[in-house]
Amino acid sequence: MTNATPRLVLDHVVLWVRDPVAAAGFYEEAVGLEPLRVDEFAAGKVSFPSVRVNEETILDLAPLSLAERMKMVPGADASAGHPVNHVCLSLNGDDFEALRARLEDRAVPVSDFSHGSFGARGPARRGFYFRDPDGNIFEARHYE
Repeated sequence: MTNATPRLVLDHVVLWVRDPVAAAGFYEEAVGLEPLRVDEFAAGKVSFPSVRVNEETILDLAPLSLAERMKMVPGADASAGHPVNHVCLSLNGDDFEALRARLEDRAVPVSDFSHGSFGARGPARRGFYFRDPDGNIFEARHYE
C-alpha cells in the first residue's frame, strides 16, 4: 500500500431478507454475530436491524418491503432480490472451526473445504461456503 492509498474500512453490507428478525436470529445463533436494533425493528422504531461483524463492520438486514424506498440512485429500488455473489468472513482458526460446527449443528449445508483461495491477506489456508436462509452466500476462511 502506498502513502497515496487511503485507509478504507468496510462499514456495512445491506442484505435483502424476507424476515429480518429471523435473519438476525440465524446470524446470532449459527454465525455468532451480535444482533443490533432487533427489538427496535420489531417495535416499528427503525427500518431494519443489523448484526455486528466486527468493531467497524455490520450487516444490515433489510426487509424486501424496504426496496420501494431505495431512491439513492436510479434503479436502486429494483435491487431487492439481487444478492451479491458472496460475502467473505475472515476468522481465526478456532473461530473458523466453531462456525462450521454451529452451521452443521443447525443442518445448514456447507461446501467442501477450499485451500489457497486468494483474498485480502493473500492465499487463505482453508475456506468453505454456506447460504443464509434468504439465499445470500457467505464464504468463511482463515489465513493462519
